[in-house]
Amino acid sequence: VQLQAYGGGLVQAGGSLRLSCAASGRTYGYVIGWFRQAPGKEREFVSAISWSGGRTNYADSVKDRFTISRDNAKNMVYLQMDSLKAEDTAVYYCARARWADSIVGRTAKDGYDFWGQGTLVTVSS
Repeated sequence: VQLQAYGGGLVQAGGSLRLSCAASGRTYGYVIGWFRQAPGKEREFVSAISWSGGRTNYADSVKDRFTISRDNAKNMVYLQMDSLKAEDTAVYYCARARWADSIVGRTAKDGYDFWGQGTLVTVSS
């Protein structure tokens, strides 16, 4: 399994970015999640989506601002980030869930076993 996150960059507060996660290998039937890690902080859950796309989950801090989606035909998962705030500044990672099910409620890092390399999002205030 390989995951590659990209699409980060510098954006002003209130702006938008779309992150992409290219997945390869055994991802059929697995939840894909997004996490982020700000400088000096722990890696935290952002969002997750089931294989079908029918189930999604968001951290309270991003709910109503971020939208997760996936295109299985292209093996891609996206994170549309709108109304960005300075506190959204972090390295964003995509990851594959450890088990092949539709549980999007797993928010702990140990619920995911394969990780992409991360993409930096910087929001200037």
